[in-house]
Amino acid sequence: MEKRSHILLKLVPIMLAFFAMGFVDLVGIATNYVKKDFELSDSVANLFTSMVFFWFLVCSVPTGMLMNKIGRRKTVILSLVLTSVALIIPLIDYNLPLILISFSLLGISNAVMQVSLNPLLSNIVSDKRLSSALTFGQFVKAIAAFTAPIIAAWGALHFNNWRLLFAVYLVEGVIAAAALSFEKIKEEEMTGRASTFKECFSLLGDTTVLLCFIGIVCHVGIDVGTNVSAPRIIMDKLGLSLTEAGYATSVYFLFRTMGCLAGTFSTRRFYAVSIFLLAAGMLGLLLFRSSAALYACIALIGFNNANLFPIMFSQAILHLPEKKNEISGLMIMGIFGGAVFPLLMGFASDLFGSQNGAVAIMGLGVVYLLSVIRKVRDTTRSRNDQNG
Repeated sequence: MEKRSHILLKLVPIMLAFFAMGFVDLVGIATNYVKKDFELSDSVANLFTSMVFFWFLVCSVPTGMLMNKIGRRKTVILSLVLTSVALIIPLIDYNLPLILISFSLLGISNAVMQVSLNPLLSNIVSDKRLSSALTFGQFVKAIAAFTAPIIAAWGALHFNNWRLLFAVYLVEGVIAAAALSFEKIKEEEMTGRASTFKECFSLLGDTTVLLCFIGIVCHVGIDVGTNVSAPRIIMDKLGLSLTEAGYATSVYFLFRTMGCLAGTFSTRRFYAVSIFLLAAGMLGLLLFRSSAALYACIALIGFNNANLFPIMFSQAILHLPEKKNEISGLMIMGIFGGAVFPLLMGFASDLFGSQNGAVAIMGLGVVYLLSVIRKVRDTTRSRNDQNG
């Protein structure tokens, strides 16, 4: 009982960091406000979102190598400091160059955080509970994402300043950094020499690692794509204002939060069902034009897309546990799907003059996830057999 309480106590600063990890999702609603304030097209506005997630492609593998030198906890603290700097910038001044710098720093810091925080959690919980613990972390992260549109709308309505969102999240980020600075977490000692870039990327030659990597690309692409496009879909099909339609993002994250909470108790078991329901929600966004049906589809996508990341991530690092840092870097690099999908979605919606173009791009990611259902199930079953 004492050991369990000790573990729960150690999880507090980790979960505060997971909440800060959710700050990256504020770019969805923030991009829509920036689009409105500076009268940008969909394709140009989505460049801001793509800039955030582009840095996952650049920073993830080097961060995995950095962890080998300074440790996971110190790397997470570094990411929280960078996050705080990113949140301060829009409070100093509000123009496109500074927003671009802020979003870029938010992307860099979040890439560093996701690479280091996920494996740091594995130093506290057992392998058996890792997937569920990661899902609970995603649940905490989703709370930050869910509240972002609400805080932005509150700031816009009562103070004519949606950027108060950055100030609120800045306070929590500083608290998370302080809490983790005072926490001691025992990490594995590095043995042998550190992996090179070539050796890290060569791990993609492993079928399971590659499957999980592409799965994360698609999952994040759908996640960020829905985050950014949900209000636009509502505006496009129902003719509402951004302030009214912005709550579509909160609906998405509310149900994603619920999905993460449900996944804390069971993740892989309902993988196939989740993918089919995810496909149904995406198809509904193309076909329906009523408010209730569209919000239901957004909720369906949020709930069923919630648990794909911890499933893919835990499968990969448990497949090659001796390469946790390197695998973590590769998996988090897959989050650059959040840069690729919105960019393609912006061009598609501008090309077709409708948000259906954006939905079609997300549909391609769903098709991939449908195609690997059997492989994920077989890999999971094989590991369960090995573990008895």
